[in-house]
Amino acid sequence: MGFVPFTFIDFIDMILVALIMFWIYRMTKGTNAPYILSGIIAIYLLWVVVRALNMELLSSILGQLISVGAIALIIVFQPELRRFLQVIGMRQERFNFIMRIFSSGHDRLVETNIAPIVLACKEMAETKTGALIVMGLQSDLRLIAEGGILLDAKVSTPLIKNIFFKNAPLHDGAAIIEGDRIVAAKCILPVTQTDVPKEYGTRHRAALGMSEISDAIIIVVSEETGYISTAQNGMLRRNITPQQLRDILQKHLSMSSSKGRKKEVEK
Repeated sequence: MGFVPFTFIDFIDMILVALIMFWIYRMTKGTNAPYILSGIIAIYLLWVVVRALNMELLSSILGQLISVGAIALIIVFQPELRRFLQVIGMRQERFNFIMRIFSSGHDRLVETNIAPIVLACKEMAETKTGALIVMGLQSDLRLIAEGGILLDAKVSTPLIKNIFFKNAPLHDGAAIIEGDRIVAAKCILPVTQTDVPKEYGTRHRAALGMSEISDAIIIVVSEETGYISTAQNGMLRRNITPQQLRDILQKHLSMSSSKGRKKEVEK
């Protein structure tokens, strides 16, 4: 048997495989997926051994299991696959032109009145009312909004406080705000799979998870401490004042508005 030369393409191939394996590890970290993957690999190795030993019956049975493995993987890893598709569709702006074809494109130009949002967060913090608010920027949040209760109501302090009132039917989940409208409430956000401090509650983990797949600003009001926090780009800023919240929203929403107007001019 002759020596097979190791080329630069082989090196690139190995690097790509390593990156894919690392991505799979990051996406499945903290879930049961690594154990399922280990089981699948064990079955495959057993099938290789059985084929080498010419055990026809067992080889046929294992071969049938492996032949439907692709469908099984789609079913088993549905949450991870959905998360991956969300990352592609929501995080990368270059893919959003598909959604803009079917929309008027004017909603993004409506400026958000942040005063009632900041006031609502301030008053909810004083009463330790838990809240989770997603402020849409450029990413399309329709997939998340459709998983909740559609509202399409004008932003106001009483409405926000009523949504997150402890006994209200919509308090469990996130409210989506785009422009001057509360688009939906009781929305389920993807929870981050990265390692976070143990003191982070479900709302903070969901805020981080949403910030990892979109450019939205997520506001969290802690039910335990009353602290206000914001999450963006996978980073969480905790225990901020209402004035700091106002400054953060003004900064990022003004930047988003400028980008939106620039795109409209370019069209």
